Amino acid sequence: MEGKYRGRRSLQPKPEPGDSVKNNIKEFTRAIVEDLCKGRSPVISIDRFSSYCTNSDSICCCSSDFPNGREILTFKRENQVHRIDVLLRVLLIVQKLLQENKHGSKRDIYYMHPAVFSDQAVVDRAINDICILMQCSRHNLNVVSVGKGFVMGWLRFSESEKIFDCINRPSTAHPIPVHVEEVKDVVSVAKYILVVEKESVFQRLANDQFCNKNRCIVITGRGYPDIPTRRFLRLLIDTLHLPAYCLVDCDPYGFDILCTYRFGSMVRHLDTELSTFYACFYIIVSFLIQSKLTLLLFKQMAYDSKNLRVPEIKWIGVLPSDFDKYCIPNQCFLPLTLEGEKWTGL
Repeated sequence: MEGKYRGRRSLQPKPEPGDSVKNNIKEFTRAIVEDLCKGRSPVISIDRFSSYCTNSDSICCCSSDFPNGREILTFKRENQVHRIDVLLRVLLIVQKLLQENKHGSKRDIYYMHPAVFSDQAVVDRAINDICILMQCSRHNLNVVSVGKGFVMGWLRFSESEKIFDCINRPSTAHPIPVHVEEVKDVVSVAKYILVVEKESVFQRLANDQFCNKNRCIVITGRGYPDIPTRRFLRLLIDTLHLPAYCLVDCDPYGFDILCTYRFGSMVRHLDTELSTFYACFYIIVSFLIQSKLTLLLFKQMAYDSKNLRVPEIKWIGVLPSDFDKYCIPNQCFLPLTLEGEKWTGL
């Protein structure tokens, strides 16, 4: 007989997130040890998620995403033994971080067993699996990313004991905190939030004293946004109730970055017969008619997408419809790069 473990929701009063995760880790490991002691092969069941739009009448504001399948890991399958080994090693590291109340990056974890992990993506996958099993977000594991986002504008907030006062110098860039869950006392007199794709555009706005002349908050993820940037944006919108706008290039990369902010992490290879080119087409159409996508699958962290996505964000900048509307000459266009052609499937 095989033992089986899945993440379970407790019916007891809700404890602190860190204590809850530590208790779930203990329950998980205890179940595995008991199975091994009784001669049973442990079976680890991991929910799988696909976040997609189903309501075409409004902007996506789903409160949660539900699992659409389940993946079973067992020692009886030789090709899964290494993955279970990695998962348990990473889980041990996470448990130690929680017990010592320390934080570590995904890269730190990788370098603890580089010969076993072999690649950073292996660690990333294990962390995602652990988050699903423990029913928590990555920051609850005390695993952080190296922050790369910036913010400026009419905003003041605190993180731990440090105060970030952007209001006194609204056109001065400040790094977005890595520990977003510790951000408190958010105060602002801004009228809107502007998210820009590129650091160069952010710097140009800073040099032009844009925020001195406009009551706003400007954020950049410096390309593809990391998790702290996305969580921080979600926090500001939930706290300040301000409209948000996203300025990106009118190209496949810009569309992908826009979708990362609006819908969550996007899988490059869709689970349908739609190529990425057609996915981009649907994205364009959905924004032009101010509706939402009816069939575009998002995985990779969909279990935590409600804390990361901003479905109400608006697309601003050059739109595909502007090409003909304003008679933009061909010399103003740039050819797709080889990577861009591969990305779109052209």
